[in-house]
Amino acid sequence: QVHLVESGGGLVQAGGSLRLSCAASGSIFSNNIMGWYRQRPGKQRELVATITSSGSTNYADSAKGRFTISRDNAKNTVSLQMFSLKPEDTAVYYCLFRGRWYDYWGQGTQVTVSS
Repeated sequence: QVHLVESGGGLVQAGGSLRLSCAASGSIFSNNIMGWYRQRPGKQRELVATITSSGSTNYADSAKGRFTISRDNAKNTVSLQMFSLKPEDTAVYYCLFRGRWYDYWGQGTQVTVSS
């Protein structure tokens, strides 16, 4: 099993920045994918960004150029640095650990962007 804990959410003005962090613990295997998804009000959970253990990244179009995903394999953490936040970025952001048979999710952290 894998346990994920997110932190760093909050309330910011449009144009502001936030850094989200996620710490993973449990049955962590070396070759894995971690990432961030978000769920905006009334909408389905959607990809923000993913990153492999070797550092290969994948971003949603909405995140490209504004968000940066990174990880620290030694600490089993993944972060999402968000710049130029927009009101439409308001969502609960979830950390993902992609296991062999199962996707593990954190509890989510709220990001609210005011205009």
